[in-house]
Amino acid sequence: MRSEPTASIVHLRARTVSVVVDLGDGRLPEIVHWGAPLGDLDDATLTSLVRGGVRDVAPNGPDRPVRLAILPEASEAWLGRPGISGSRAGADWAPLFTTEPPETTERSLRVRGTDTAAGLSVLMELELDEEGLLRTRATLGNTGTDDFQLDDLSIALPLPARAREILDLAGRWSMERTPQRAPLRVGAWVRENRRGRTGAESPLVLSVGTPGFGFAAGEVWGVHVGHSGNQRHYAERLATGDQVVGGGELLLPGEIVLPPAGSYTSPWLYGAYGDGLDAQAALFHRHLRASPAHPASARPVTLNVWEAVYFAHDLGVLTELADIAASVGVERYVLDDGWFRGRRSDRAGLGDWTVDPEVWPDGLHPLIDHVRSLGMQFGLWFEPEMVSTDSEQARAHPEWILSTGGRLPLPSRHQQVLDLTHPGAFAHVLDGMTAILTEYDIAAVKWDHNRDLVDAGHGASRRPGVHAQTLAAYRLMDELRCRFPSLEIESCSSGGSRIDLGVLERTQRVWPSDCSDPLDRQRINRWTTQLVPLELLGTHIASPRSHTTARTHDLSFRAATALFGHMGVEWDLREADERERAELRDWFALYRAYRGLLHTGRLVREDPWDESLQLTGVVAPDRSRALLSLAVTGRSEVVRPGRFTFRGLDPARRYRIRPVGAGESGRPESGPEWFGTDSRGIVLTGAALAHAGLQCPPSPPERVHLFDVTALDAATDATA
Repeated sequence: MRSEPTASIVHLRARTVSVVVDLGDGRLPEIVHWGAPLGDLDDATLTSLVRGGVRDVAPNGPDRPVRLAILPEASEAWLGRPGISGSRAGADWAPLFTTEPPETTERSLRVRGTDTAAGLSVLMELELDEEGLLRTRATLGNTGTDDFQLDDLSIALPLPARAREILDLAGRWSMERTPQRAPLRVGAWVRENRRGRTGAESPLVLSVGTPGFGFAAGEVWGVHVGHSGNQRHYAERLATGDQVVGGGELLLPGEIVLPPAGSYTSPWLYGAYGDGLDAQAALFHRHLRASPAHPASARPVTLNVWEAVYFAHDLGVLTELADIAASVGVERYVLDDGWFRGRRSDRAGLGDWTVDPEVWPDGLHPLIDHVRSLGMQFGLWFEPEMVSTDSEQARAHPEWILSTGGRLPLPSRHQQVLDLTHPGAFAHVLDGMTAILTEYDIAAVKWDHNRDLVDAGHGASRRPGVHAQTLAAYRLMDELRCRFPSLEIESCSSGGSRIDLGVLERTQRVWPSDCSDPLDRQRINRWTTQLVPLELLGTHIASPRSHTTARTHDLSFRAATALFGHMGVEWDLREADERERAELRDWFALYRAYRGLLHTGRLVREDPWDESLQLTGVVAPDRSRALLSLAVTGRSEVVRPGRFTFRGLDPARRYRIRPVGAGESGRPESGPEWFGTDSRGIVLTGAALAHAGLQCPPSPPERVHLFDVTALDAATDATA
């Protein structure tokens, strides 16, 4: 029989989530409830809750109930993925831990366990933040006298039987964040990434919920591995009916060998429970907004010059772009790839982080001084983890390249990966970047990472190097931020291939995709925000003709799409005529007027009632204001798609809803009576807008309609 568990049950409580953990019998933590808040529970009720979930003795199964710890143990007859895979030369592969009394606070739990016979120790950490985001990790220690090879350490969080539908994301370069759904059947749904970076096809958040869950409603449990290297996410349903969702770092063969007294700490596995995907996303957004790395200042309108000039750097052209940018309201100017020695194409120069004297005989001073004189910040592109084989660095130190077996890995983008675990290589990059950031007034770095870590080993040892390389990249970012505390870093990796909570602990912006086609970005941005709040999401107005898809779009569609994020522009502004520049000026003014709301409010994404429409909004924390985007992404099969509704406002307050915009979209069109002619809009209660709604305006495809929503009792009236 199970011993009395009352003294060993921990109830972690947050505003929207309860986690009840059973430590009975001195065993590793078992979560018996992760989900909706349970309120105040006395010891007797907690005991009943634990007992009520004890499994029966199954036919042809073990003679006592199987116990599912968050680090599942094969020794407990758990027949799914074990928490620990590894051995000591084939022995000690199935540990059975005995725990010490836990260390607890109101929302955290630390449990230490040992298996003396196997020579292993473990520390389990669980933390629940104030809103309800759960995170957990494990540290495995080798207490034996010889090496222990760790092949996998994965944490599993339990799912209730009603969670039977999987949602995660797929994608590729320039087509990131494509949602996919499937039923959770017996077996395992495993998403493995071996790219050495998070990947364009990353699941981002792997969620399992009640069938049909959407943005607004439906219980959903999701996990995210907060790590920027190789990782694994999985959902598993056993024939016994047990279900879990979990993950961890994906370790390559022999990558982690623990010497005596050595240890390995897994990345944090984040667990987000909510009633609907918006509630789940809100947990991640609040977590990031509370991070010490989160930017405190307003997100500046940003120009990146990449698609304007590519590698053709010319001071006259770049200063002309700066003049135009300042005239339309740009606040940060970013010089992209091509400024350093020998970098006239993507075939050479990476690793030689000194200003090219042939292109910049006076250094970057003339350009930066000009940009700063116009009142703009200056940002600069680096790719610190990479090296061109055609570079002074590679010729001087070929041993600094990550490689396996005495051969270079297959080149990708004409470059290789620099082994940052080598002290000389790390110092070379840190010193080079420090020199540039010391000499010049640079507010932000666009930190790129443009190839997968294929065949990436540590030179003569031939051991795989992705784990150590990832941690070294973190150390490099941390050290630069320590030396330059006001420096902001944007994570870019062939677009959106490094977006995760590991890198977001260190960065103030992510680039979701190299595709800025607004039609694709409507989807890419929408699903990236399942993890990332709008203020960290780089969203640029690109050229009229997309450089990645060759489609053309009106400025109003490009700009309204970019409005919901950290807005900027990536376009050769010399080609914009006076009308387009005036319209850009209006759009950037609109962004400045609303960015305080967009970057602090709660994201609301309405579930599609018509496949041609996508409704997104942001509601102020006090629910006094909102800004809505109704994007027409295709053609409906009906003449009138009907009314749109919007939730998240105070049901009892009265709100004025009116169209807003800039340029072409700032002029009301004909259509429903409420929409087309009266600039004062229409007044509805929050309940009426949520349940009855307003008639959609008629519209051609690839257009966005924006609506300001302001409570009539608000202190200020939102005007554009």
